[in-house]
Amino acid sequence: MFINLYNELNSTEKDEFSRIANKLLSICFLTKKKDENKKDYYFIQQHQTLFSEYFEFINWELEIDEGFGVIHLNNKQDTNRLNFKLNESIILLILRLLFQEKIQELSLSNQVVIRIEEVHNRYDALEIREKKLDKTTIRNAIRLFKRFNLVEPLDSDYALGDTRLIIYPSILLAVKVDDIAKVYDKLNSYKRRGDTDEEIDED
Repeated sequence: MFINLYNELNSTEKDEFSRIANKLLSICFLTKKKDENKKDYYFIQQHQTLFSEYFEFINWELEIDEGFGVIHLNNKQDTNRLNFKLNESIILLILRLLFQEKIQELSLSNQVVIRIEEVHNRYDALEIREKKLDKTTIRNAIRLFKRFNLVEPLDSDYALGDTRLIIYPSILLAVKVDDIAKVYDKLNSYKRRGDTDEEIDED
């Protein structure tokens, strides 16, 4: 079936298929909320069966959330995991909480935009760690999440308090929870880890 669908593509479409498939394997998330992703999102949507069957061969699952306009590539064998540092995991969960709070005030057509100061405030209020977030930690975390199409800084210095940050709906698939209380539970579990920023095994 995959071969038949693939052979129906013209040469330009085959090149696009190859490029987009490799892009998904590299970054796992696409969102049509991001302008440079829109063309790829709609190409996958148009050829969903082709992509799904291709990734099925290598034990990946293509997931499309049309409501939020997000495509997620999930490894069915639970391999290819990324090791986050502890503070990176904490920041990601805080971004997930902030997205949940902001999206309730907006329609799906609006972008969720926060300021880095809000991440600092939530981090301090949760009292998870004794040390405050430093600029290098923030910059590195935002750069990492930007790579995976989870966020997009709107200002040049990622670490300044008034830096604006788009949080994309892809964060809903990066941090899947059916109850936001579970995010708080996960954050509270980090209180037992002390103040070292060791690597931990997180999706």
